[in-house]
Amino acid sequence: MNTLKPSFLDALKQAVGPENLFTDPASISCYSYDASGITSYPDCVLMPVNTEQVSRSLKLAHEEGVPVFSRGAGSGRTGASVPQNGIALVLTRMNRILDISHEDLLAEVEPGVVTGEFQRQVERQGLFYPPDPASLAFCTLGGNVATCAGGPRAVKYGVTRDYVMGMEVVLADGEVMEVGVRTAKGVVGYDLARLLVGSEGTLAVFSRLFLRLIPKPQAIGTLLAFFPSAVCAMNAIASIFTSGILPRTAEFLDAMCLKCIAQEMPHAVPEEAHAMLLLEVDGTPAAVSYELEAVLNCCRSNAALLYRIAEDSQDVERLWALRRGISPAIRRLNYRSRISEDICVPRHSLPEAITRLNALQNRYGGVQILTFGHAGDGNLHVNCLFQEGPESPLISKVMAEVFEIALNLGGTLSGEHGIGLTKRPFVKRELGDRAVTLMKAIKGVWDEKGILNPGKVF
Repeated sequence: MNTLKPSFLDALKQAVGPENLFTDPASISCYSYDASGITSYPDCVLMPVNTEQVSRSLKLAHEEGVPVFSRGAGSGRTGASVPQNGIALVLTRMNRILDISHEDLLAEVEPGVVTGEFQRQVERQGLFYPPDPASLAFCTLGGNVATCAGGPRAVKYGVTRDYVMGMEVVLADGEVMEVGVRTAKGVVGYDLARLLVGSEGTLAVFSRLFLRLIPKPQAIGTLLAFFPSAVCAMNAIASIFTSGILPRTAEFLDAMCLKCIAQEMPHAVPEEAHAMLLLEVDGTPAAVSYELEAVLNCCRSNAALLYRIAEDSQDVERLWALRRGISPAIRRLNYRSRISEDICVPRHSLPEAITRLNALQNRYGGVQILTFGHAGDGNLHVNCLFQEGPESPLISKVMAEVFEIALNLGGTLSGEHGIGLTKRPFVKRELGDRAVTLMKAIKGVWDEKGILNPGKVF
C-alpha cells in the first residue's frame, strides 16, 4: 500500500515529468529486488533523465523525510539497492557517454551507462577500462562505483576505486556538487571521491562520473589448466607470483563448480581434475609470449594434469562465457537455499582457506559448499547450498563460520560485493565499535535526516 501523500507524488511528478514517475504494481515489482533474492517494495519508482531532475526529487524527499534508494540494474548480491518503502530512484535512463579524452585518458559518463558497452566504446578507440564484474553485460557504472566492483582483472589492474577520478553528486538535500578531480594529480583537502566509492548509496547520489582510462594492451594470452586438487591450483598461483609474473587474471574453480560447467567446456575435462585455473597475461606480444611460458612452467611444476592455450578470440570468449556463467549453473542444482558470499584473504592464506571451507562442509551434513573466484587477489566466492529454507538456523550458523574463516586468516568480509543487508550483522566483528561509530557520524554529516538508503551497511 502506497504511504506517500498525494500532494508529494504530485510534486514529484512535476519534478521529473509524469513519464518518469511510476506507481503501478508492475513497475513497483520490477524494482523491488536485486540479485540477493531479497524483496521489498518501494512506494514509487522515479527514473530521472538528468541531474536537475535528481536534484529536485531529492530536495522534495528531504523536505518530507521520505527515504530514497538509488539503484542501477540491480545486479548486486547483498540487498544494497533493495528499497524499503519510499522512492526507488532508478538511474538507468541517465546513460550517456559524455566524453572520451585520449589526451587526458579520461571519460565523463552518466551513472546508467552499462559497463560492458562502455568498455567496448573505449576499446574501439584504443583505450582500456579494466574493471570487469561478471555482470558487465548489464550492470551499470554507477552501481559499480557505489559498491566498488572488482572482477577478474583486479589482480593486475585494481578495482573500480582505482579508476574514479571524481564525480558530480547530488546530496541528500538536493544540492549538486563535484568531488575529486579531472587532473592526473590532486591532493587538496580530504579525498571525498574515494570516500563515496563503495558507499552503497548511503551518502549521495551519483549523477556524473569522471573515470580514468589507460592504453589498451597490445596482446593477451589466455591459458586453461586443470589440477588434481584445489591446493595444487593455489600453489600454482603462488608460484606465478613468486616467479615475478603479475597475471591479468587468475581465476579458480573448485571440483563442484567444474562439474557444473564440464559439459559446456570446449575442451575435455580430465576425470581426475578437482580444480581449474583460467589465467591471462597481457602486454606487448613479446612479453605475452614470455609470460605465458613462465605461467605454463608454474602450472607444470604444481602437478597440472592438462593445460591449453586459447587459440583465438572466439576460444577466449567461450572460456570467459563459461566462467561468467558459473553462478547461473549453480542455480540449476536446485537447492532450496543458496547463499553466495565473497570473502577475501591474503594470497598466501588461500590453501588454508580452501582447507577450512572443506572442513566446514564435512562438519555440517546439510550444506554443499562450492568455491570459485578471483584467486589471484584472494577473493573467493563461497556458495553455500542448503536443502533447508532461508529461515533455517543452520544457514546463519554456517555463514557466520565462513566469515570467521576469512577474518581469522587476516581477511575481510567482502572483496567486491559490499555489505548491503546481508553482511550488516557482521560489520562490527571486522571493524570494531569505534570504527563503526565514526562511519555513522560521517553518514550523519552527509545525510542529516538519514533518507539515503537507510538500513544498509550499519
